Amino acid sequence: MDVSRYRLRQAVEKGILDAGQAERLWEFLKDSDVDTPGFRFTHILYYLGGLMAIGAMSLFMTLGWESFGGWGLFGIAVAYALAGLLLTENFLHKRRLPIPAGIIATFVVALTPLAIYGFQEAMGWWAEGRVYRDYHVYIDWRWIFMELGTLAAGVIMLWRYRLPFLVMPVAATLWYMSMDLTPFIFGQADATWELRKLVSLWSGVVITLVALWFDIRTRSEKDYAFWLYIFGVTALWGGLSLMRSDSELNKFLYFCINMLLIFCGAALRRRVFAVFGGLGAAGYLGYLSWNVFKDSLLFPFALTFIGLGVIWMGIIWQRNENAIAQKLRGFLPQPLRDLVDRRG
Repeated sequence: MDVSRYRLRQAVEKGILDAGQAERLWEFLKDSDVDTPGFRFTHILYYLGGLMAIGAMSLFMTLGWESFGGWGLFGIAVAYALAGLLLTENFLHKRRLPIPAGIIATFVVALTPLAIYGFQEAMGWWAEGRVYRDYHVYIDWRWIFMELGTLAAGVIMLWRYRLPFLVMPVAATLWYMSMDLTPFIFGQADATWELRKLVSLWSGVVITLVALWFDIRTRSEKDYAFWLYIFGVTALWGGLSLMRSDSELNKFLYFCINMLLIFCGAALRRRVFAVFGGLGAAGYLGYLSWNVFKDSLLFPFALTFIGLGVIWMGIIWQRNENAIAQKLRGFLPQPLRDLVDRRG
């Protein structure tokens, strides 16, 4: 639960705290919250600048950079990485600024595929037909060494610095690798779009389960699972939503899975589940409205009553939340029960 200064002022008015205690508590909360990522102007500037730098060396790389040649690209990536490491050390250990340090450390990891590509190009090991900027655009099994190197760099940097934002390139690379391994394992001709969707679905399940494992095992206030949840649920939901089905039962199961995602989001307090689950549920209801019941007079009335019924269920839940929650917790294994309690 977020505590605002207004809430503390209300506590003073009700006699729960005196003015001095409220002010000291507010200063403590403000100081302890400065290193926690949030929607604050300073943090927006941090992440905006960091993402611009990372994007410049990845998504927004121009073809002009190919003129530097393999050794040129390798040298630029190494020089940038060394400068990034020095900045990371300075921000983290001298200036005590973990958020900028994490962003710069992530920038270093994002340079890994460029360095590997440049080295392969310089050694004459790179096949014609692909340039570096295609790495973030096209699925190709030849990216695999760049992805393995990025994973290794990400794990080493995460072990060295313990900064949660470093999980972002690791999670993104795992997602990339799941797509690029499909034509490598099954062959380019057999890697149909249906197979790619299935691989995306199951790789998303695996990444999400890894995120849950991190959530259960991590007792630190640092949120190492955040980016794994983002990429895992995105891959899972994307693969599931892109699958075609002519069966009404399968479409209803899709709706049920999305409702389960919303429930998981509420239980784990992870918005990414609720966002994608809400999109999927809305998509299914839109399908019913535009296709199945497009000429029905009763469907809007029925859906209205269902919506009001859901609101009524929310009221019942609020009135009996503690008793219901205790009963539901009884069905969970102990590690999940501890996680739900810890997440609030």
